[in-house]
Amino acid sequence: MFVEIVRVAWRSIQANKMRSFLTMLGIIIGVMAVILSSAIGLSAKAGVTKQVESLGSNILTVMPGSVTVGGVSRGFGAVSTLTVADAQAILAQDPDVAYVSPLVTANEQVIYGGNNLNTSIEGTSADYPSIRNVTMAMGRYFLPSEVQDASDVAVLGSQAYQSLFSGSTVNPIGQTIDIGGVPFTVVGVAASQGASGFSNQDDAIAIPYTTTMNLFASGNTVNEILVAAKSPDVMNRAQLEIESTLRDTHQLAPGVSDDFQIVNQATILNALSGVSRILTLLLDGISAISLLVGGIGIMNIMLVSVSERTREIGIRKAIGATRRVISAQFLTEATLLSVAGAIAGLALSGVGTLVMSKVTGDGNLFSPAAAVASLGFSLAVGLIFGVYPARKAASLKPIDALRFE
Repeated sequence: MFVEIVRVAWRSIQANKMRSFLTMLGIIIGVMAVILSSAIGLSAKAGVTKQVESLGSNILTVMPGSVTVGGVSRGFGAVSTLTVADAQAILAQDPDVAYVSPLVTANEQVIYGGNNLNTSIEGTSADYPSIRNVTMAMGRYFLPSEVQDASDVAVLGSQAYQSLFSGSTVNPIGQTIDIGGVPFTVVGVAASQGASGFSNQDDAIAIPYTTTMNLFASGNTVNEILVAAKSPDVMNRAQLEIESTLRDTHQLAPGVSDDFQIVNQATILNALSGVSRILTLLLDGISAISLLVGGIGIMNIMLVSVSERTREIGIRKAIGATRRVISAQFLTEATLLSVAGAIAGLALSGVGTLVMSKVTGDGNLFSPAAAVASLGFSLAVGLIFGVYPARKAASLKPIDALRFE
C-alpha cells in the first residue's frame, strides 16, 4: 500500500510539471540560502583567522593602563607607563617568552627625490620580524647592533616604498631618504602585510626604537611592548608571567590595580570568531524564513490540488479508500515536493560552494551539518504544511465529492 501511495503521488506531481517545479522552487531557494549562508560564515571565519594568524598566533601586546595623576584617574593609554627596561625584564625573566620588541611610534614627513609622504614611523627591535612574521621583499631588517647604536637605518613597507620610489628604477637598498629632516639609509623593503585594524603596516616605515626615542619621541617611555610566546599553547602562562614581572618592575603593592593591560591575540581571535558565528546564525535564521515561505507555497498548491481533484477523491472513497489512505496520499505528495526541492537545492548549493571555494581560496566551504539540517527542515516543512490539505481531502464526504463539478 505504501509503494502504491508513493507511486500515485509521484504520478500526480508529474502530471503538473510546471506547477510542481514552481512549488519546489521555494524549497530550492531556501535550501540554497541555508547552505550558502553557512559557506559565507565559514569563509568569513577563515578570513579572520588567516588575518590574525598572519600577524602571529602567539602574540601578546602589553599596553599602558589607567593611572592616577594628581588624584585624578586618567583613561587607559592616557599616560604611558611602559619602558625599555620593562621589555628587557620580560625577555630576561619570563621562561615562556621567545621574543620581545618595544614599539615607539611617531608621525613624520618622509622625502626621497621629488616624492614625499607623511606616514607612521615605527621604532622596533631586531626581533620584530620574528614576532609579526615579517618577510623581506628586498634587503634585510636592521641588526641588533644597529638598534644598540641607534643607527639611522630604515625598512620600508611595500606601500611606502611604492610612494617614495614612484617613477624611479633605482634599487632602494642603500639609498638615502629624509625622515623628519634626518637622513636615513634604506636597508630593506618588507613584503606586503596588509592592513590590521586601523593601521596599515605596508604604509609604515620601521627604524630602530632607540633611534625613534632619540630623534622623534619625548621621554623614555614606549607606546607598546610586543611579546611572542614560545607557542600558542603557553600564551596564558606567558601572560601571567608578564603580569607578575611588570608588577615587580613597577613596584605595585598587593591590591593596587595594574597600570598596564595585556591583550592576548588568542582572545581577539575567539572574539572575532564569535562575531562570525553570530553572523552565520543570523544568516541561517533569514534562510530558514525562506524555507517557511516555501512551505506555505506547498500548502497553497496542495489546497488547490484538493479542490481540483475533489471528484477523484469522491470516486476513491466510493470504491473503498479510507480517510487514512486519502490523507496519506496528499501528505506523501507534499513531502515528495519538499524533499525533491531540497535535493535539487543541495545539488545547486554544492556547485555554488565549490565556486566560492575556488574564488576565495578558503578550501572546502560545504557544511555537511548545514546540509543535513536543511534536508531535515525541508522534510519537516513538507509534513507540517501538508497536514492541513491532507486532512481537508480526507474529510470530504463521498456523495458531495461525486456531485462536485
